[in-house]
Amino acid sequence: MTAKRRYLMCRPTHFAVTYRINPWMDPTAPYDNALAVRQWESLRQVFLDLGHTVDLIDPLPGLPDMVFAANGGTIVDGRALGVQFRDAERADEAPAYAAWFAGAGFEVEMPKHTNEGEGDILLAGDVLLAGTGFRTSHASHAETQEFLHRPVITLQLVDPAYYHLDTALCVLDETNIAYLPAAFSPGSQAVLRQLFPNAIIANAEDAAVLGLNAVSDGRNVVLPVQAVNLADELRKAGYHPIGVDVSELRKAGGGPKCCTLEVRP
Repeated sequence: MTAKRRYLMCRPTHFAVTYRINPWMDPTAPYDNALAVRQWESLRQVFLDLGHTVDLIDPLPGLPDMVFAANGGTIVDGRALGVQFRDAERADEAPAYAAWFAGAGFEVEMPKHTNEGEGDILLAGDVLLAGTGFRTSHASHAETQEFLHRPVITLQLVDPAYYHLDTALCVLDETNIAYLPAAFSPGSQAVLRQLFPNAIIANAEDAAVLGLNAVSDGRNVVLPVQAVNLADELRKAGYHPIGVDVSELRKAGGGPKCCTLEVRP
């Protein structure tokens, strides 16, 4: 039976694309806040329908990217590692998420180095896969391992379009992942092949709709509905893909996983 998960999400009440801190963002293009909220509500309902718990953090005015809760921290075994954003536009999200973690009873540590939470730190079985190259600094990987008490495996990201690990790799269960090899350096590709010989390989079209920015509970994989090839590959491998449309949030470089921080007590 699939284990029930606990997630933290933030309603995109203040969602907007008013600055550009990743290649997906275009402040000159139109965006629809009401549509973003509806799409987010549908994503949240999928998690609830699957029997998972969804906690909510209050959105704060002036922080349009706060909807991307995955960037708020990394929580493993009741220990919450906070974040330090690279970009000033998101800096005030860090204390807001840290305060939620503390209020929920977690032991909280704030990083000394740039660290953007589950955007770049993903638990895969007993190890933490840690991205670097664009946002989270390599130096943060050591303090992540020290505080979260799990081995950290550094993965070098090389494509600016896939600036966070969770845009190029999805942890499917404790032993397998899906990923886009071209988003990683040759050495990191070799490490991933060694660790996950049965991984599902996404194609460029899947990645271009942020198909890998997906949330898996071990069986059900919630992913952008536009990632049709990836959904087929997941189905063939015995997973149950569930497509959602969060295309409005993609205008800020986010998908289902960006909106979803796993809370591990």
